[in-house]
Amino acid sequence: MNEVRKIDRLDASPRFSEHDAVRLNRMFRGSSTLEMLEGVIKGNLAGDIAIVSSFGAESAVLLHLVAQVDPNIPVLFLDTGKHFAETLEYRDLVAEKIGLTNLQILTPDPDDLATKDETGLRWSYDPDGCCEIRKVKPLAKALDRFDASFTGRKSFQSSTRANLPRFEVDTSDAAGRLKINPLIDWSADEIADYFKAHDLPAHPLVAKGFPSIGCEPCTHKVAPGEDPRSGRWKGWDKTECGIHKPGEEPFL
Repeated sequence: MNEVRKIDRLDASPRFSEHDAVRLNRMFRGSSTLEMLEGVIKGNLAGDIAIVSSFGAESAVLLHLVAQVDPNIPVLFLDTGKHFAETLEYRDLVAEKIGLTNLQILTPDPDDLATKDETGLRWSYDPDGCCEIRKVKPLAKALDRFDASFTGRKSFQSSTRANLPRFEVDTSDAAGRLKINPLIDWSADEIADYFKAHDLPAHPLVAKGFPSIGCEPCTHKVAPGEDPRSGRWKGWDKTECGIHKPGEEPFL
């Protein structure tokens, strides 16, 4: 499969094209999630790859699956300085239980915080700007080292994620970095069953009514039957932090 390959980062051309994403989606059509992960990781089809994890409500499933193939894959966690204390405790618990050996903590640039969010309250009047400083910029800097990343997005989480494919090229990144969504076609029941089957610890906030967990100031409880992500940035016309572009068209 010559068209889907790691591209030297010194090369000015994009790492991956839409054609590559199409071919990968076709290659793994009908494959189980674990088969796909083994093929991508062991076959080096995506080059240098990392997992971007929030250690949120369902994160343990993807982390456990990837760790079965390679527990030393870099796991990037954005410590925004605004997380629930429960999330930080859960991060350490999951990493130890699963056996992750390459957890990397990303933090915002201190100069950005000092000049653009001195009071720490930017989330209250400009959530996009807060996410830009605390999530988007630190992650973009970290991903410069990688050709692709695994995400934990799932179609049932929100309407903006309903039609995403397993493989897509990050359209906001001129470098042509690949995004891989291994759990995009998993249902909520399948996630719950996997937790039980592998005795994975649950995030403590899930039982308190938080099915989708982000930074503490911008995460609210969700009523039964509501969109799982409706508690994120409640009251704002905002559905994503900026790491993922809302409404991205899938590559089929």
